[in-house]
Amino acid sequence: MENLFRLADQDQGFFQRKWTLVNGPVIVGAGPSGLATAACLREQGVPFVVLERAECIASLWQKRTYDRLKLHLPKQYCQLPKMPFPEDFPEYPTKRQFIEYLESYAKHFDINPKFNECVQSARYDETSGFWRVKTVVMSGSNRTEFEYICRWLVVATGENAERVVPDIEGLAEFGGEIIHACDYKSGEKFQGKKVLVIGCGNSGMEVSLDLCNHNASPSMVVRSSVHVLPREIFGKSTYELAFFMLKWLPIWLVDKLMLILTWLVLGNVEKYGLKRPSIGPLELKNTQGKTPVLDIGALEKIKSGDINVVPGIKRFSRGEVELLDGKKLDIDSVILATGYRSNVPSWLQEGEFFSKNGFPKAPFPNGWKGNGGLYAVGFTRRGLSGASSDAISIAKDIGMVWKQETKQHKKRTIACHRRCISQF
Repeated sequence: MENLFRLADQDQGFFQRKWTLVNGPVIVGAGPSGLATAACLREQGVPFVVLERAECIASLWQKRTYDRLKLHLPKQYCQLPKMPFPEDFPEYPTKRQFIEYLESYAKHFDINPKFNECVQSARYDETSGFWRVKTVVMSGSNRTEFEYICRWLVVATGENAERVVPDIEGLAEFGGEIIHACDYKSGEKFQGKKVLVIGCGNSGMEVSLDLCNHNASPSMVVRSSVHVLPREIFGKSTYELAFFMLKWLPIWLVDKLMLILTWLVLGNVEKYGLKRPSIGPLELKNTQGKTPVLDIGALEKIKSGDINVVPGIKRFSRGEVELLDGKKLDIDSVILATGYRSNVPSWLQEGEFFSKNGFPKAPFPNGWKGNGGLYAVGFTRRGLSGASSDAISIAKDIGMVWKQETKQHKKRTIACHRRCISQF
């Protein structure tokens, strides 16, 4: 506590700002990663504060996903620590079911985030040994600034905090509707329209499929190579099958076997404009973080011609796009399925643990702990299972220190009490 007063003395404006000393860690982000960490800390008996810039938990799922979305992996690989999905949920829960699960999870572990608090900056004060987390709360036209002082800081803002919007020549001159996939809900309003989907990842594929199902005419831009795998192989989850084989075989061999099985199920996809990378799907995921596409029906639409696969874009002009192969397409709307990025560098004032791209420098499984009480959860590029693994490790690490210090504090209190008694 002496260090805390020293921290206050060196900053003349310190008490002009509303501030709180947090008796435990501050968790930035109330998505699945932040909730998982909070639940594990609750089990360890460690108090915490969760800060969330939106007005709800899991804002990415609630506000920036399309209506038809389902979990791509079986539910047992997507559940958070300490609480499985309800037994009556299907193997691949819907978006709505997953949100219900997260809301039940937060209620079960008594997790009550401070909503509408946007973190502006966080830095470690070496003199005091505390983190200083500054936030802004907007309520109508009122702006209130807060500062949280804590020993531990858990970064749980995730890999997908901000949308990526590419700079494409002439896009501003296009004239038609342009939206990012995070603002896409349904293909209903695109019925009868020619839509250009830029991006061929899981979002690009599913948006294109949804547009087809709503009688739109999508063209999907495939700028680079992509691994397309079936969601299931002979009735077994592709992920589950790969996970099982990795227990016994090296990753390069599992990749070869998965591609052989994929060819048996899907056939040769390269003749439809979907060129495979030279690196296997699992190795590519591990080394570069690129997730393979798990097909749920888009490939059949590509084979039938309902989804038109086109090469990269050269430039846009009024109502049309010119492709790298020289062809021009008349289009009504553009959907940018161009992904997301981490926003950590915009607010965390630290350069040792996180790299400039907003991910921990240390690869999995060592990217969850930094120096000075700094932690990261949900940056493993291994989905919800990776986030759960990080959350468990973080809670155990903080919990061990917390219990030791609590035990020592009790001993000092008892000793002081005994000395007081002996004076009478």
